[in-house]
Parts: sequence; C-alpha cells; structure tokens
Amino acid sequence: MRSRSPWLLLLPSLVLMAALFGWPLVQAVLAAFRDEGGFTLAHWQRLLTDPYFLPALRNTVLLIVIVLPVQLALAIGMALLVQARPRFIGGHFYLWCVPLAISELAAGLVWLSVFDNRGYLNSLLVSLGLSENGVQWLSYENTTTMLLTVVIAEIWRATSLVFVIVVAGMQVIPRDYDEAAQVFGASLGQRLRHVTLPLLMPSLQVALILRTILALQAFAVAQALTGRDFPLLVGETYEWYVNLRNPAVSSAVALVVLALSLGTALLYLRTVRQPEGAR
Repeated sequence: MRSRSPWLLLLPSLVLMAALFGWPLVQAVLAAFRDEGGFTLAHWQRLLTDPYFLPALRNTVLLIVIVLPVQLALAIGMALLVQARPRFIGGHFYLWCVPLAISELAAGLVWLSVFDNRGYLNSLLVSLGLSENGVQWLSYENTTTMLLTVVIAEIWRATSLVFVIVVAGMQVIPRDYDEAAQVFGASLGQRLRHVTLPLLMPSLQVALILRTILALQAFAVAQALTGRDFPLLVGETYEWYVNLRNPAVSSAVALVVLALSLGTALLYLRTVRQPEGAR
C-alpha cells in the first residue's frame, strides 16, 4: 500500500494534465494528419506553400534570438543591483515588476501609442527637429523597424519575469563564496563569471526554458503593433483557425510551435548545467 501512496497522491494532477494537455494534443495530431479519407499530408503541404508560414517561422526565431540574450543580461544586471541593496531598492523592485501585471494586449496597445505614425515618439522627434514628418516605424515596407518595435515591446513586457527568477536564484547562493572570492582579490567580473553564474545555472535554465516557450507563443503584442504585416507562428495559428476557418492547418502550425518548444527545452537541459564542482 505504501508503494502506491505516491501514485495515489499524484493521480489528480495526472488526470488534470491528461485532460488539459494530453487530450488536446492527441486531437491536434489527429487533425493535422487526417481528413475524411484517413491519413494525409495535404494540410502540411498547404501550410508549407502558404506565403506567410516561412516569414512567420523566421520572425519567431529572430525574436527569440534577439530578445533572450538582451533580457537575460538585463535581468542579471538588475538582480545584481538588488543584491547590492542600494537606497530605495524596494521601489526599484516593484517598479521593474510592474510589466508582469500588464496583459500582452495592453502592453501592445501602450507601445502602439508610442510607435504609431502620430504617436508619442514621432511627436517628440518632430518637436526636437530630428525628423520632418516622423518615422514610419510600423510600415509593412520596413520589416526591420517592425521587428525593432516588437523586440522593444517584448523586452519591456517580459524582462521582469526573467528578473524575478534570477533574483530568487541569487537568494539561495551563500554569500560566503562571493566574500571568499573578494578576499582572494577577485574582481566583480571574475566573481560574476566564476562564482555567481555557475551557481545560478539552475535558475537560468528555468528562466531560459520558460521565456523561450513564452516567446514562441508571442502574439498579442505583435498583433497590436503590426497585425499580419509581421507574422508570427502563434498569429498564424489564430489566422488559420479563426479567419480562414481551417482547424487542420491551424493544428499543424501549433505542432510546429510545440516541436520548437520541446527542442529548445531539451537543448537548455543538456547545455545549461551547473558545474559538478559547484553542487
């Protein structure tokens, strides 16, 4: 009976996960690979020939490649500042965490008011004489500025999530290690590289996995700023399901997102590890 007790305790969670994740996943796989005649790859062929799919895949990967390193560096810097305990640190902490309380769509609308043709940024540029008519930040003809606006909005919106995880990880690192490194004359950079970051690897691993999955699911911010002019994978899932009314192709896009999520998670689990000697 004792050997069964852990499984009995886990049973409600397993049932809930199967209902919320397992069953929808099975339905998505069936929808993506079946039609009235049985097994088919027609839905995937239609997806691969869609002119928006490859740009959406490229934009999603670009967003992750650009946003993640910047957010990680900012979060570590902010966490080090919190650890140094400057004046009004409580105010800094709560100010940096404000974006966590704002929904994706609301954040997108806030940045739309900044980057719109008649938004705050263009008004400032014109008033300072730096531009005659402002910059067309969200023009479909300029994918670079559209990417820039989405990157800035995502960095502002989600860096706080990485920051909270990194701060929590730093709280469990014994100060003795850092103090010992200082005694032996290690500089701040050396302490960060050889002491703090190795001990912070488990927290960084969690932060990278969560943030990558959320970046793969980015939709509302880009939708508010650029619409379909800057397509993303989850946006294409919405487009195929709601507007084009094709759940099968929508399921195929969702499976691509799932594959990318699992692939990056496994990559982080294998590469971002705490050194054996630091455990």
